[in-house]
Amino acid sequence: MEATEPNYTITALDRAFDILQALAEHPGASLTELARITGYTNSLVFRMIHTMEKRGFVEKNIDGGSYTLGYQPLFLSASAEDQIPLLQYARQFVEELSDRTDQSVNLMVRESLHHLTVLSKDPTDPKHLYARPGRRGPLYIGGAPKVLLAFAPANIQSAVLTRPMYSPINNTILDPADIAKQLEMIRITGYNESRGELDIDGFSFAAVIYRRDGSAVAAVSLAGRAGEIDPKSRDFYRDGVMDAAKRISERLGWSKWRNVA
Repeated sequence: MEATEPNYTITALDRAFDILQALAEHPGASLTELARITGYTNSLVFRMIHTMEKRGFVEKNIDGGSYTLGYQPLFLSASAEDQIPLLQYARQFVEELSDRTDQSVNLMVRESLHHLTVLSKDPTDPKHLYARPGRRGPLYIGGAPKVLLAFAPANIQSAVLTRPMYSPINNTILDPADIAKQLEMIRITGYNESRGELDIDGFSFAAVIYRRDGSAVAAVSLAGRAGEIDPKSRDFYRDGVMDAAKRISERLGWSKWRNVA
């Protein structure tokens, strides 16, 4: 008989995190709506929300019937930026690449079946594309998300590619077989170039970031408008992204970087 791994999960905490996640994704939701989203009873959601409200994680809106996140998550977010090595090491290179190219540069990690933007530097020009920290999205579309998917475990790739996929852009590749071919090439090069997937006029260059043990921990991407790119700038942006990924990986302890032709 195979030994089973002990389950140390605390159910109440698990449910509280589910409710916080639901509120983050549906700001202004009511108790009834949160119960519907999470599948928990109204009374359970009420007790959880009441407790989190007293701790500053949730705030009741002035209408008295809906809720938003409170200020306490901001403290946790600021503390995370000071404590997570990836963010500490990457910030310098993300900012330098953005300043050097005058384009938006983002750092993303994989969170289960989604990508999560954890660091972003965008020029002041509102025409530029950027993803603010905390933004979540699918793994099957975009420059950096596909890099994260390419280096994800096989079961994650299978779960993503066997579920329904959607894109606001008609010409986005959504065929699982075609995406699988893209992922194979990304694993070979450590790099991905995306055009018109999330925005018909957008482009993105992205590269994988490695941990000390050689596993992929994140992806760095540069995004902008297609009208700003030509053969010369393409090489400039591509090389800049690859260099940033290399330097961040080295700061994280990865010493076997292989140059990509």
